[in-house]
Amino acid sequence: MSTGNSWTKVDLLKHKSTLVVGQNGSGKSTMLDAMSFALFGKPHRNIKKPQLVNSINNKDCLVELVFQIGSDEYKVVRGIKPNVFEIWKNGTMFNQSSHAKEYQKILEQNIIKLNHKSFHQVVVLGSSSFIPFMQLPTAHRRGVIEDLLDINVFSLMNQVLKEKASLMKESIKDITYKLDLAKQAIDSQKKYIRDITQINDEEIAAKQAQISDTEKEILSLQEANTDASNYIEKESSKTEEAFKSAQEKLQSLNQYKTEFNTSIKAVIKDAKFYEENTECPTCEQKIAESVRDEKLTNAKARAKSLQSGITKVDTEMDAVRSVIESQTELMNIIREKQGIINSNNQTIKRLYSSIQGMHSDINRLTAREGDLGNANSELVEMNENRNNLTEEKISINEELSYNIAMSEMLKDTGIKTKIMKEYIPVINKLVNDYLQILDFFVHFTLDEGFVETIKSRHRDAFSYDSFSEGEKQRIDLSLLFTWRQIAKMKNSVATNLLVLDETFDSSLDHDGVENLMKILYSLDDDTNVFVISHKGEILENKFDNKLEFYKQKDFSKCQDFSLQAA
Repeated sequence: MSTGNSWTKVDLLKHKSTLVVGQNGSGKSTMLDAMSFALFGKPHRNIKKPQLVNSINNKDCLVELVFQIGSDEYKVVRGIKPNVFEIWKNGTMFNQSSHAKEYQKILEQNIIKLNHKSFHQVVVLGSSSFIPFMQLPTAHRRGVIEDLLDINVFSLMNQVLKEKASLMKESIKDITYKLDLAKQAIDSQKKYIRDITQINDEEIAAKQAQISDTEKEILSLQEANTDASNYIEKESSKTEEAFKSAQEKLQSLNQYKTEFNTSIKAVIKDAKFYEENTECPTCEQKIAESVRDEKLTNAKARAKSLQSGITKVDTEMDAVRSVIESQTELMNIIREKQGIINSNNQTIKRLYSSIQGMHSDINRLTAREGDLGNANSELVEMNENRNNLTEEKISINEELSYNIAMSEMLKDTGIKTKIMKEYIPVINKLVNDYLQILDFFVHFTLDEGFVETIKSRHRDAFSYDSFSEGEKQRIDLSLLFTWRQIAKMKNSVATNLLVLDETFDSSLDHDGVENLMKILYSLDDDTNVFVISHKGEILENKFDNKLEFYKQKDFSKCQDFSLQAA
């Protein structure tokens, strides 16, 4: 790590616990910015990337980060002015021919298996730029857990399937065009044969008529398949979007109803006060009768208005539930049509096989006609070509149907949700275990939509925002340690590094600090904890080592001290 005009090396494996201290602006957070920049190309703090460059040198910003995964040693080198981005494995640099974004994907998805958002949930907890898990949008919450459970690969697989499906649809269009040309060629060849032959054999005519009827049956089945496919393509995404939108709206309406009910309770409470009290309990002054009447009248009006709002919300919820039911019916229809397509394809195969047999019979009957030998041979080849094209189209359609089915499984509502359901109880147990260690006795649960429910001992329901900053921080810490545990269980993100940036300086009281230290002491021996704090004089005896940052001639310097742990 370079902080100024000279290199500063920080060994993250030297001690199990390290206290990082220094005055404001001395460069303590530079260590985090350096790690974040090396791994993700962006600073840890909420600052712009050019601000990482030292304003005195105004160039040559460079970070080298060395780490191990198993028996392999990696080094990431990243710089600004000039721009540098290198990834090394066991002394060999990765090929840099790919685009920088693809190069970054290799680092995040294949090596560290961690993105920038997950990095701030598993490795670093900071008071300045950290956005707690509970304040993340639902999609980002889901993304964090997908990274931890190492199931984002299903999203990548789904994308590959979608791209493959798009290519198959293009192939089907191309084959359909070729089939049209083949049909025209066959029709022309049949006309040629009819023109040069006087054969009126009833058996041949009957077989030709049978072939024609069979072809019409095939065409009818193909048209039915086309209609069914068009319906599936048209309605599938629209139905899914409408279903999802209705569910989201129902959730919002439930929230509105809860808020209305809460407001009614508050109004009833105020009305009850003025009904039961003629004097102010605080100042013991008499409350004027006119004031009481006015308050009660206003409360009744407000309660009536709120009740009317609840009625409207209930009506709208019924309408939304009706939409959900109708969309569910549509999805059932889609599945039925897909079954029809598969059945029709099997019938088409059988009918084409029958046509081949009838053509063989006709060829046998007309073989004595030497002049028509070549023409019939060409017709057979044309039919074989058409049959091959048809079989290829059927095969691609079957594969496309399989791809669509697999894509449905790989959606967020499919296999990923099933895996997450298995881990939700484990996550909730771990969070509550850590909350108890931190002396915060509430019952915390996340549902499958990653929405929290928090209840007190008395079963009173709260939201995350209901709590004080100190209580929120206890929840954030519990989630941080839970994510690390889950990552360790799943072996998705193997990190022995934990950095707490000014966590001890914010909202934790004395008991909170002591309880947090209990958790830190209980971590595995291979876990290396770095605590950035302004409370050096209070925390110093609790850590094995101390890094002190200071300014010297406007450059940040770092001094390493060995401490006796408490």
